[in-house]
Amino acid sequence: MTSAYLRGQELIESIQSTPYSRDLIGYHGQTPDPKWPNEARVAVQFVLNYEEGGENHVEHGDLSSEQFLSEIVGAASFNAKHMSMDSMYEYGSRAGFWRIHQEFKKRGLPMTIFGVGMALARNPYVVQAIKDADYDVVSHGQRWLHYQNIDIDTERQHMDQAISVLEALFGKAPIGWYTGRDSPNTRQLLAEFPQIQYDCDYYGDDLPFWSSLTNAQGQTRPHLIIPYTLDTNDMKFSSAGGFNHAEQFYQYLKDAFDVLYAEGETAPKMLSIGMHCRLLGRPARFKALQKFLDYVQSHEKVWICRRGDIAAHWQQNFAP
Repeated sequence: MTSAYLRGQELIESIQSTPYSRDLIGYHGQTPDPKWPNEARVAVQFVLNYEEGGENHVEHGDLSSEQFLSEIVGAASFNAKHMSMDSMYEYGSRAGFWRIHQEFKKRGLPMTIFGVGMALARNPYVVQAIKDADYDVVSHGQRWLHYQNIDIDTERQHMDQAISVLEALFGKAPIGWYTGRDSPNTRQLLAEFPQIQYDCDYYGDDLPFWSSLTNAQGQTRPHLIIPYTLDTNDMKFSSAGGFNHAEQFYQYLKDAFDVLYAEGETAPKMLSIGMHCRLLGRPARFKALQKFLDYVQSHEKVWICRRGDIAAHWQQNFAP
């Protein structure tokens, strides 16, 4: 053996024996058969993010205006009201939500709402529509903020507020969580909230998987992770190098569905579609959603479901 080989072996042993917070292995190509209902090849899950009224805003006590996920790519942040930004977010609550909601209602399809507590508290009409449609509501935090550099006590307080607000609005506590702009503390903080059975702050797999949480008393409990996505997601309409028109978005969704549907003959997966009221709710983009729904509904062996349905299915069939 050469000295280079021996040095390489030592480095490998050092890397493999050093504790590491990330899981880069996952199912290592041996994905379980998820046993979706009715032998579905793919579980398709539509998520509508409701954030309008919970974003950065001086009237919310923030120092500056929102910059993220709007028609203004690379928007400036003002230390005052940003009138254009305000109205673009308001389009989501005033028009976009209703356009998307009516389409799902007309087709009788389920949907999951990633709901920001402060935003939903400002719109009782949207809350009632969600109740009437029996959409699944996942907590999207109390505020629509970047939490990377927010102190842990404030993030904990916002989590507690978010769960309390959704319980008061819908009569039951949420069992799912998605911060979106999370921090290194986010998932572990969930250990303090036993209502939360799963979270979606992960983009690294096509199937759910089990993890664990440990609270301050050292008690550990199983915790389910149901991955989300930022690629089959309308947020790319508002990012540099993203989608420019509806046909691009439709084709991208269709390609993702086709690959997973073909794989699903032997190895079924899940496909998440991320939507925002103020983005996909715009008429020209909305056309992509209509076309994709037509395409998905033209196939057999597809399970269109809510995140809560996936969580219940995984808990029943793949106990930790």
